Amino acid sequence: MISLLRTNSKNSDFKALVKQLDAYLAITDGDEHDFYDQFNKLDAIKFVIIAYENEQPVGCGAIKAFDSKTMEIKRMYTTTQARGKGIASKILKALEEWTLELSFEKCILETGLRQIEAVGLYKKNNYNVIKNYGQYAKMENSICFEKKLK
Repeated sequence: MISLLRTNSKNSDFKALVKQLDAYLAITDGDEHDFYDQFNKLDAIKFVIIAYENEQPVGCGAIKAFDSKTMEIKRMYTTTQARGKGIASKILKALEEWTLELSFEKCILETGLRQIEAVGLYKKNNYNVIKNYGQYAKMENSICFEKKLK
């Protein structure tokens, strides 16, 4: 049974999942990891979803205001043993619902071209590829997505 919890970045389960995520990204991002890592600090994240399977934390995701109409999806992760069960899609849908409740109209995000599972997840959930934004504009290994919710 999968349950979802709304919390914030101070949650210890979230911090533990993010530690696993960062270890994974350090491998897949290689020499670009330090560049990406600087944009993923937890102190600015107030809206976090944690997925639990049998009361064990198995996935997370967060949203952070990007502008007055847009939330940026951050820190999406599912543990390796929990992948392939639709948990990431459930987290994503919960983040989209929360975005609407907070009166935002769309979600954007950046992921790496090397994160093939993540790219597939966003395409499967009707996210459209957009021009790389902000700090990712010149990053060849970044791919950015957008989904209009309203």
